Amino acid sequence: MKNERIILGIDPGTTIMGFGLIKVVNKKMEFLQLNELLLQKYSDPYIKLKLIFERTVELIDTFHPDEIAIEAPFFGKNVQSMLKLGRAQGVAMAAGLSREVPITEYLPKKIKMAITGNGNASKEQVAKMLQSLLGLKELPKNLDSTDGLAAAVCHFYNSGRVEVGKSYTGWDSFVKQNPSKLKKQ
Repeated sequence: MKNERIILGIDPGTTIMGFGLIKVVNKKMEFLQLNELLLQKYSDPYIKLKLIFERTVELIDTFHPDEIAIEAPFFGKNVQSMLKLGRAQGVAMAAGLSREVPITEYLPKKIKMAITGNGNASKEQVAKMLQSLLGLKELPKNLDSTDGLAAAVCHFYNSGRVEVGKSYTGWDSFVKQNPSKLKKQ
């Protein structure tokens, strides 16, 4: 493993996509950026997906992350919301795969556990812990960006461990690990 790497963390969403970047130098984290892509003003769901793809590619081309950590969709009661979230995640993953950046998915509980020690922690608890860990001066109004940052920090904490989550290094890797998802129905 090289001494320096950049991790892009993404909290996918069709209303707000949060992201955060950290730099790891000699096993020590440094905060680079956190921000969000606001999508509320767009009513066309396909425009939202296009914007998620373009913003993710822009982040990759600007910061050249070595790895992407992305929050996996959770199983909620509202199937339509879950489908929308899955599409947003898939588009962000496709952007990473198009640039051949390895991707690892983490369940929300695993991210919360890695940051706070509590898999049921609130967004506010996760944000406050990140603020303390990374020396953030202030927290954003929306906590989607800190959720993205949390995915990156979770990946840092889990690096080198066996079974961190699903990882993909490119399209070939994705196809091999997901043959049932690609079969024609």
